[in-house]
Amino acid sequence: MDIEHIYAQYLSHPQICTDTRNIVPDSIFVCLKGERFDGNQFALTALDQGAAYVITENSALADNPRCIVVENSLETLQQLAAYHRQQLSIPVIGITGTNGKTTTKELVSTVLAKKFRTAYTKGNLNNHIGVPLTLLSIKPSDEIAIVEMGANHPGEIADLCAIARPNYGLITNVGKAHIEGFGSEAEIVHTKKALYRSVIGDHGTLFVNINDQKLRDGLDYDKVVYYAEGGEDNIVSMSPYLRIRVAGHEVDTHLTGSYNIYNFLAAAAVGRFFGVSDKQIAEALGQYEPSNHRSQVNKIGTNVIISDYYNANPTSMEAAVRNLAKLDHPHKLAILGDMRELGPVSREEHLKIIQLCEEMHLKAIFVGSEFSAHHPEQCYPDAEALNEALKAQPVSDSLILVKGSNSMHLDKLTALLQ
Repeated sequence: MDIEHIYAQYLSHPQICTDTRNIVPDSIFVCLKGERFDGNQFALTALDQGAAYVITENSALADNPRCIVVENSLETLQQLAAYHRQQLSIPVIGITGTNGKTTTKELVSTVLAKKFRTAYTKGNLNNHIGVPLTLLSIKPSDEIAIVEMGANHPGEIADLCAIARPNYGLITNVGKAHIEGFGSEAEIVHTKKALYRSVIGDHGTLFVNINDQKLRDGLDYDKVVYYAEGGEDNIVSMSPYLRIRVAGHEVDTHLTGSYNIYNFLAAAAVGRFFGVSDKQIAEALGQYEPSNHRSQVNKIGTNVIISDYYNANPTSMEAAVRNLAKLDHPHKLAILGDMRELGPVSREEHLKIIQLCEEMHLKAIFVGSEFSAHHPEQCYPDAEALNEALKAQPVSDSLILVKGSNSMHLDKLTALLQ
């Protein structure tokens, strides 16, 4: 069945599912395969649970009128999303970057929602599966879309842009992350800037941080909106929440971290470009509350916890440590977990973070084998071991940064995080 015929079925059943645990009635279930699972084994289960159709690679189901048999389910999903994108005439804003892309995406969507019916990437569904699912979630009534794009290997942003075809683009920053997959920081820059190349090829508009030389280098294009003039000078105070000056207003936010000022200023720039009033921009930025363990602040017992353990890389880890050092509190503690996917530079980058904590005179506890290679006396192998130590010697009346790669499971620090 060609993509036009599959698209006709999608228009009648415009809900895509990929997990039988979350089947939506009258949806289309796409059987995806991974290293540890094969959705094709659950095609009939999906139909039994209410799916209208199934896209599957299982040729044995070819005679089932509710099964659409294809050679590659993932490629079909991507082709379907690309075809749907071609039918859309609304602005599509692509957002990528090493750090801050999810927060920026959420801030941008919060601002634009003041004026438009807005579709946007849910959670961090920003890869070769998530981007197609985001595009296919865009409804005829939506007036603008924000698509987050992530990458951990060369060429991935270009591939995602070929599907999403963004006509507006924003790169939050480019730093050290997934070095193991990219091979070099130069390759990270080239991969991320594929978003710029795609938007320029479509004669679209770019939003660029005027203070970021990496993003400005080689950018010879006339449809650019520069933002973030003044940079961190737009921070009024940190307590630890940011109070910022933006769009002619002072705004009390629900985020911590001086590095987040650029995410706020990016959202304000996008909002202004699309005609959201300064008052509405300020309201939106003040209303946004994180719920994803990114620069999230919680008062737990006598401690204030900065939860920033969704992910970590050398750039974001350094920014978080420096931010903690700036905050005014008599008792500060950094609990830092290993940074993953750094390849041959891992040992060097973990040592730099240890040295930074010493330079900032910050008390620190390290979690994971990469940190323990340098600092075994202040390191625990995992969150469970640290939990036991914290139960024996509780921390109180402290401002605590908890940051590390998601795979370090720092969310399991129940001695602190309950």
